[in-house]
Amino acid sequence: MKRYTDLFLDFDDTLYDTHGNAVIALEELFDTLQLGRYFKDPSLFYDEYWKANIDLWTRYSKEEITRDYLIVERFRKPLSFGEGMKPTEEYCRIASDLFLDYCSTKPGLVEGAQELIDYLSKQNYRMHICSNGFHEVQYKKLKACGLYGRFDSIILSEDAGANKPSQMFFDYAMKISEAKPETTLMIGDNFNTDILGAKAAGLDTAYFNRYPDYPAPEPVTYEITKLQELIGIL
Repeated sequence: MKRYTDLFLDFDDTLYDTHGNAVIALEELFDTLQLGRYFKDPSLFYDEYWKANIDLWTRYSKEEITRDYLIVERFRKPLSFGEGMKPTEEYCRIASDLFLDYCSTKPGLVEGAQELIDYLSKQNYRMHICSNGFHEVQYKKLKACGLYGRFDSIILSEDAGANKPSQMFFDYAMKISEAKPETTLMIGDNFNTDILGAKAAGLDTAYFNRYPDYPAPEPVTYEITKLQELIGIL
């Protein structure tokens, strides 16, 4: 079996339970801003947030929109469904700041993440976080979940000057990590940003498919549905 020396790991929803932690943070935000005054059914706010968030992050990864636009719009859109609400840009930024503060304190990891990192460390792999997440938030999340200090480098799109799946991001990641494409494996849950980007950069890939009813749309080096499966591969 091929031996890798370097592992590029996506962070959000690969190791860190971003969605689960954000669900809790959204509930906290709803209470803090007393949004029950505008939403008779809180699920309307939550559902519209997730719709907007998924769309905006997809567009952000393609560099179609800026970080500032994402921050404002992912709250402006759902808040606009509140009865009598006309959210201003300032109000949306306040909501975003609160939400990110709440998110960054949550410790939740994806099932098997801690076990995997412990195992990979004992196997002497060089591990590198590769993320499109915001700089100040990602470091707080790493500390909150206890994984800060476990990686050889933390490679973020804001430092790279480009988002995954851009070739520019992966060129930067290879430079910072001093890894070689032929001995590097990219592990991630987002097929478009993590897997297609890494494949285009000449890396082997491990697609963490959290929705196994929808298999990878094109061949990958490995496809897993649980992080523990990587222990049998690496």
